[in-house]
Amino acid sequence: MARPRTFEEDRAVEAAMRAFWGAGYENTSTQALCAATGLGRSSIYNTFASKHDLFQKALRHYMDGRNARLAELMDSDLPAREKVGTVLGWAVEPDPEEPAGCLVVNSQVEMARHDPAVAELLRLDYDKRVRMIRAAIEAGISRGEIDAGKDALALAHFVVATVSGLRVAACGGAGRETLASVARTALDAF
Repeated sequence: MARPRTFEEDRAVEAAMRAFWGAGYENTSTQALCAATGLGRSSIYNTFASKHDLFQKALRHYMDGRNARLAELMDSDLPAREKVGTVLGWAVEPDPEEPAGCLVVNSQVEMARHDPAVAELLRLDYDKRVRMIRAAIEAGISRGEIDAGKDALALAHFVVATVSGLRVAACGGAGRETLASVARTALDAF
């Protein structure tokens, strides 16, 4: 009995996400996608309209997974400063089983300037992350964990930008101690 198409599609999107994450959009050939997904060229194009369509699905898949993890943390009972420290820690010590860097950051650098559809996905993702972090910071301010004079929106933007910078620095060869020192310095803003 053949596996349902949705299973194949989900598995292919996950595999393609890792391929794009590791090599970037332009450097991921159709042949590389075939190798990563285990699908033939015709199966890829029968399942996905184009390489670009598959990339957008892979990027959404990445964002959904990362944002679910962030939402779970931001909705937890931890103090706001500890939540932020955890987010920064994810960038300092990423999962060693994953490709280096961040698919969102890589896509911002590689594609956002010339691909309006990807730029819009990235903008919506950025706004979502800022909203989640801002809400946690505002809750921390209301509980007296963070100085009431702090600007929650500015701090949320700062956290997202710092995480992106940490991801880029790691790809550039910055070591764990360097990344940790940046994270500690960022946490001092709270």
